[in-house]
Amino acid sequence: MATLNELLENFHDIACSPKKQLNAYLEQGKKVVACVPVYTPEELIHSMGLVPMGAWGADIELKESKRYFPAFICSIMQSILELGIRGEYKGISAIVIPSLCDSLKCLGQNWKYAVKDIPFIPMTYPQNRKPESGKEFTKASYERVIRDLEAATGEKFSEASLAKSNEIYNEHNAAMRKLAEVLEQHPSITAVQRRDIFKSAHFMRKEEHTALVSQLIEALSQVEEKESKIKVITTGILADSDGLLKIFDEHGLQIAADDVAHESRQYRTDVNLELESLEGLADKFSRMDHCSVLYDPEKKRAGYIVDLAKKYKAKGVVVLLTKFCDPEEFDYVMVKKACAEAGIPIIQIEVDRQMVNYEQAGTMMEAFIDML
Repeated sequence: MATLNELLENFHDIACSPKKQLNAYLEQGKKVVACVPVYTPEELIHSMGLVPMGAWGADIELKESKRYFPAFICSIMQSILELGIRGEYKGISAIVIPSLCDSLKCLGQNWKYAVKDIPFIPMTYPQNRKPESGKEFTKASYERVIRDLEAATGEKFSEASLAKSNEIYNEHNAAMRKLAEVLEQHPSITAVQRRDIFKSAHFMRKEEHTALVSQLIEALSQVEEKESKIKVITTGILADSDGLLKIFDEHGLQIAADDVAHESRQYRTDVNLELESLEGLADKFSRMDHCSVLYDPEKKRAGYIVDLAKKYKAKGVVVLLTKFCDPEEFDYVMVKKACAEAGIPIIQIEVDRQMVNYEQAGTMMEAFIDML
């Protein structure tokens, strides 16, 4: 079995080389479909023998995408379009874009005109996802995605294949939840390494990633921890910048758990395998909660973050607020209030795919640590 360092290096290489991963799958004769955040139905894509590959943007200079977006819009969306225009997604068979926020809706429409050689497939989710009518709407939207995927790729859908993919994704969810618990016991794993493990999952077939995660859990079980750090909880859409994450390590902070859309939020809800496969997938979406882009008039996410901090005995909460993300900004008020009432220190750090200098964030973090 690979050593711990070998496994961590493997996760790092995959996380930092999505184009290499894409080309490797294409060379194997596989068809790849890009999946835009936050909750693209990967199980559907996987069940058709296609490779779902996450498209969360990149820390790059924006040029061409500025012709389609105003400056005051999420840089994740802008950088996804920029990569598409530059040809970085060359070889993929289609891109699926959900409609969970206004920026995502704009991305889909702009993609049709800016990247004409890669078919855009919309995934329309209902706002009221929990009633039976909401589940039926979600299922109908999945059926539309299936038809579009069949047209774009030439592959065929079957309920039996989806049932198997639902099992594979449930197994991966379980492995990632277990890993999160294990990592909390290993403060020697840096914030960047933790990111690599979660990020790499977006660029691999889930059964392949589950196998790597299982090896990592076994390797970590052989490690005797001697290091101790200050535990914090991170929350937000994305925590991907090396410059930002290194601040955690430089100041002796450990991410004990996260409520990050790019990370643990992906793995909280399983498909009910007792239901017919497509209904089970729609039911899964209806049960997803505690996320800024999911309709929640009671804002239960705030209480969830407080409970997470208490569970892991975290000293504070770090809100990584994606710049110009309205849903996250609306939620922050509730999260801050809930943390204040619970006596949990909280800090907000603005993040952006365009940021190259995190000196101000480092200064803010120093002050936050003094407060802790």
